[in-house]
Amino acid sequence: MTKPRILIACIGNIFLGDDAFGCEVAKQLAERRLPEEVRLVDFGIRSFDLTYALMDGYETNIFVDAAPRGGEPGTIYVIEPDQKEIDELDSAGAAFEPHGMNPMKVLCMVKSLGGNFNKIVVVGCEPGFTGEDGEGHMGLSAPVAAAVDKAVEVVESLVARLLAEKHKSLTASTEA
Repeated sequence: MTKPRILIACIGNIFLGDDAFGCEVAKQLAERRLPEEVRLVDFGIRSFDLTYALMDGYETNIFVDAAPRGGEPGTIYVIEPDQKEIDELDSAGAAFEPHGMNPMKVLCMVKSLGGNFNKIVVVGCEPGFTGEDGEGHMGLSAPVAAAVDKAVEVVESLVARLLAEKHKSLTASTEA
């Protein structure tokens, strides 16, 4: 078996409405046949588990999460954070709640533990309601629920592209 190169880290809280987006995408992806180079995990709000998974040194980490950016609910975003900004994260910001999930604080914790995170890509969805708006509300709003299938397609497309790029670079290096 090949060691996984890509981590698909689905994030969310099922008790906060659209914040459960990542969890719903994880359910759909779990029903698909993913390449053996891929590890899929629904981390929910388990920030320590995500921290230690990132310490395993995956080549690419795909976070799937609700991502409020001011668009229409259900809008899918593919965000590639600037690696320089990630490298400059202040590990002093590593303190985080054990029962909450803040991906930036997780990255700070990984850095404070001496870990590296190579490429990070976020597949996000504009939520309709989360937090206090959605507290105690299980289930996604209609526009976010409709976006789950699209997000699954985006994640599968990213994985296929990343693996094709890796295969191409390996082939080129063996031919040289």
